[in-house]
Amino acid sequence: MTVTGSGRAPHPSPSPTGASPPTLTADIRAAHDLAVRHLLSLQRDDGSWEGEMVWNTMILSQYVIVRELVNRPVPKERHAAIVRHYETTVTGEGGWGLHPASGPSAYCTTLAHVALRLLGLPPGHPLCAGSAAWLAAQPGGALSVPTWGKFWLALLGLYDWRAVNPLPPEIFLLPHRVPFHPDRLYCHTRTIYQAMAYLYGARFTVRPRVAQALEGELFPGRRPRPADRARLGTDALYPPAPVLRAVFTCLTWYERAPMAGPRARALDRCLRRVRHEQQVTAEAGISPVSSLLNVLVLHAAGAGAEEVDRALAGLESWCWQDEERGIRYAGARSHSWDTAFALEALFASGPTAVAGRAAAAERAASFLIGAQLRGDVPDPWVTARASADGGWCFSEGTHRWPVSDCTAEAAASLLHTADATRGTEAPTSLPGPERLVRAHRFLLERQNRDGGFGTYEPRRGPRLLERLNPSEMFTNCVVEDSYIECTGSALVALAALRDHVPTPDRRAGDRAARRARRFLLSRQAPDGSWPAAWGVHRIYGTLFAVRGLLAAGLAPGHPGLERAARWLERVQREDGGWGEHHRGCVERRYVPDETSRPVQTAWALLALLGLRPAAAPAVERGLAWLCRHQRADGSWRQEAPAGVFFGSAMLDYRLYAAYFPLWALGVRLAGTQSVTEDDGACGSAAP
Repeated sequence: MTVTGSGRAPHPSPSPTGASPPTLTADIRAAHDLAVRHLLSLQRDDGSWEGEMVWNTMILSQYVIVRELVNRPVPKERHAAIVRHYETTVTGEGGWGLHPASGPSAYCTTLAHVALRLLGLPPGHPLCAGSAAWLAAQPGGALSVPTWGKFWLALLGLYDWRAVNPLPPEIFLLPHRVPFHPDRLYCHTRTIYQAMAYLYGARFTVRPRVAQALEGELFPGRRPRPADRARLGTDALYPPAPVLRAVFTCLTWYERAPMAGPRARALDRCLRRVRHEQQVTAEAGISPVSSLLNVLVLHAAGAGAEEVDRALAGLESWCWQDEERGIRYAGARSHSWDTAFALEALFASGPTAVAGRAAAAERAASFLIGAQLRGDVPDPWVTARASADGGWCFSEGTHRWPVSDCTAEAAASLLHTADATRGTEAPTSLPGPERLVRAHRFLLERQNRDGGFGTYEPRRGPRLLERLNPSEMFTNCVVEDSYIECTGSALVALAALRDHVPTPDRRAGDRAARRARRFLLSRQAPDGSWPAAWGVHRIYGTLFAVRGLLAAGLAPGHPGLERAARWLERVQREDGGWGEHHRGCVERRYVPDETSRPVQTAWALLALLGLRPAAAPAVERGLAWLCRHQRADGSWRQEAPAGVFFGSAMLDYRLYAAYFPLWALGVRLAGTQSVTEDDGACGSAAP
């Protein structure tokens, strides 16, 4: 590959490709056009695409509990739809799992049992009887819920607060220079902690009308006692480190007689932070996990009915409802994320004659342009908010918590779509020049010292803080980190934005790209793969690393990219597809699934199409697998979680199977050797 004097690198020259069998090419074209029509049928009226992110029943259960605790029980007309969701998600054993592919979890099952009883279901109802029986058969039963479950049971007066690991609010009074100040924590973690710390410090408790009955159902042997604080939850994947256990022991002594003055000041500070979060996020919060707790904080602090009602109403932005699966609450909304990838998939093939594509693209572009954030939230220092200006959120932007990879994919998709439609009768709109500059600067602000990119913010705290992870169920949730996926997406966007920013910004972007490229190469595993933090798992990480490195100017023959291609070829299944089991996220290694999956097959193909000839055997076999497994309506059935967060929280992204396979088919039809589709690359081609 040659590099121009300006530091721009052209697309890698296509390798000699040979020719695919005419039948396969025709099959790919037919499958592609059918998939385009299917994806177009899923577009929303506002121009966006969004698929549900399916996790578990935890948030729904907490929603029912919160309404009970603030004396606003779930309206009767919603009961049937909520119960319907529990009916559609209960496992054969009678419990509810931590994610769509898991067996029962003591944590989720305990909360679900409580919620169902609060909704008025009798103990003998099949759902309640089944959950109680399953819990009774587990070692320790509901006594062995993880610490987060103990906290929620304590709010209901069902668990002794002395058996809950201490959450002192006084930590918010520490100087910011202290390495473990909450503002150095990951944003989701600190927003959850500030609410939990208030509720713990105030020992907020409301015993519901069925509390006594629940005690007998959950704890048929004995009631919880202080010694149960050290009991490890049966769902615990990551036991507290010895240093954290020692900290808890010391804090337990302090909590026997906390100092009144500091406790009052700490509670006031936590309350102020909670109110700020509610106000600047339109009452939605960064997620329902924290905003549900915020509702309780406001109620516990004596907030007026109007303020509490506004907070409750804000929770509805996380709600999904349909006849099949009832009412449930998702942990995130994905409008911008899904729309960006849908646009890339629609136009990966170049010009096509599929009706409606151009109009859909313009509506989607209009949505994304409108979703970009302008300006910062008021008083960002109250909750240590990083600048939001120029970024895109995972959702449509209401809560104003923008993310690096969402910004990168939104900006890149708009630029790529504009390039694909330039010169046609219906070119798509672009953000104004100032908006593109703001997006570019937003991305650079998320780069860490090691060259990788964080999500919402650059890393603020040392990685050693992960040893103080109290969750028991999750990992890598204490501080921001550098992520393969965010770094790869950022490199794609920096390449696409390069010609749209002033010279000083372009130079800063080139420097950032060189550092990011070195980061990605340094994180490649010996087998040639990359680990992921937000998808399952090695195939996902490898896709984003390959996209980023190609956008940064590396040739397909670079040793690191060649190792990646060989790894993908090695893990291809005999039937031509790819499939990776979510267990690999927990075990931090590649674990093959029992069958091929369309989403992971598409991920592997998108990477290989940038590294191998289009007629390479692995590519053709993978494309043939996608064609064979497409359904009559143009969709594919995934049937397994493809997303993850915090190491063990598996997610079923319902729209992934609609656009990733389409994207792979489109890239093949276009004959391109790069899945980045940019005009050039950032920086030089040297590692």
